[in-house]
Amino acid sequence: MNPACWIDGVPDTALSAQDRGLHYGDGLFETMAVKEGRIVLLDFHLQRLAEGCARLGLPMPAPALLRTELRTAAAGEAPAVLKLVLTRGSGGRGYRPSAAAEPRRITLRYPWPEYPDAWTRDGVRLTVCDMRLSIQPRLAGIKHLNRLEQVLARAEWSDTEGYQEGLMLDTEGRVIEGTMSNVFASPGEGVLLTPDLSRAGVAGVMRRHILEQAAQSGITTREISFNLGELLRVREIFLCNSVLGVWPVAELAGKSFPVGSMTRRAQQWAEAC
Repeated sequence: MNPACWIDGVPDTALSAQDRGLHYGDGLFETMAVKEGRIVLLDFHLQRLAEGCARLGLPMPAPALLRTELRTAAAGEAPAVLKLVLTRGSGGRGYRPSAAAEPRRITLRYPWPEYPDAWTRDGVRLTVCDMRLSIQPRLAGIKHLNRLEQVLARAEWSDTEGYQEGLMLDTEGRVIEGTMSNVFASPGEGVLLTPDLSRAGVAGVMRRHILEQAAQSGITTREISFNLGELLRVREIFLCNSVLGVWPVAELAGKSFPVGSMTRRAQQWAEAC
């Protein structure tokens, strides 16, 4: 099914061939869950978008305008997935951005993905990707349009192989994230670890929500660097993003993990947001 699409707030599917998002990946995006007509964690999404705009030197559209357009797109279908793409707009040939370029807003509404209940209840199998994430602190954390590393990583396994997600390391061997998710690990009750994303990776809004809820619940949270061997020694692992919520990791690198109490608490926080 083709998604519903709006360009600059108007229903349309025609995009200029000179758009810098097409030519250079010059822009940002946010993927949002819609439940019962409400956009989940919308404030967090807009805050990350603003951070991305500041990093790229891209004018941030008025938040009130974005809220109006997103709520219009969210109406009429629930649950659904919204994707907001913000590009620098059309420009001439060459990397240097034109001072006259006007940012372009592209909003798409997709049907809700139907993931098996067993993935949330019993966990998923995780493969370790050969593709490594490059280290670039200036782009770390934000959702810029350059996703070729994730595209190549996701191409490493087929749906028939029984894996639901891939774990990505950086070029120095540190655990960073999944191809479409953030990673949490717990070495024991009352402690949550998640990779430091100051040099690579995307700081997901669900990741932020879980970190905040954990801190409010008195759980010790640490954003640290660790390698695959260290990850394999923890007691439980789970993945998260704004659409899938929280998936326990049942298997990674041939090792099985139980669905623990910290994972179940994170699932409750994700459901409640």
